[in-house]
Amino acid sequence: MKSIHLAGIILFLFASIYATGNEPAVNDGKAVINMTKSDFLTKVMDYEKNPATWVFKGDKPCVIDFYADWCGPCRITSPILEELAQEYKGKINVYKVDVDVEKELSQVFGITGIPAFLYCPMEGKPTMTSGIARDKDQTKEMFRNYIETILLKK
Repeated sequence: MKSIHLAGIILFLFASIYATGNEPAVNDGKAVINMTKSDFLTKVMDYEKNPATWVFKGDKPCVIDFYADWCGPCRITSPILEELAQEYKGKINVYKVDVDVEKELSQVFGITGIPAFLYCPMEGKPTMTSGIARDKDQTKEMFRNYIETILLKK
């Protein structure tokens, strides 16, 4: 009986480690949450059910960072977005989408260059931006400005 129970646990762990495509959002103790297509469909917008109309599904406004690990500017923005996610904790959500893994999401939003950022307010249409400023401080202020004006409407 114990060997069957242990075998079930091992099978579950193996499946969890090697599952692909539909893993839930993971934050690994960070404020920025990695997002999959299935997470996007349930937490941001279900473009499969509503392909022509933007219907935001989130509980807070959000910014979504479309990035790749090999992208230099993406590596610069990552710690900045983590700081801002902590600063605006409880007011907005900050998500990351790996364009090399979630290719369909990149195609849906017409992303041809990274980093790209989708700002989704609670009401109204989202806003897409791309690129970063010349230095870290300017980039952080750029993000803060977009968060305040687009997401928090201040």
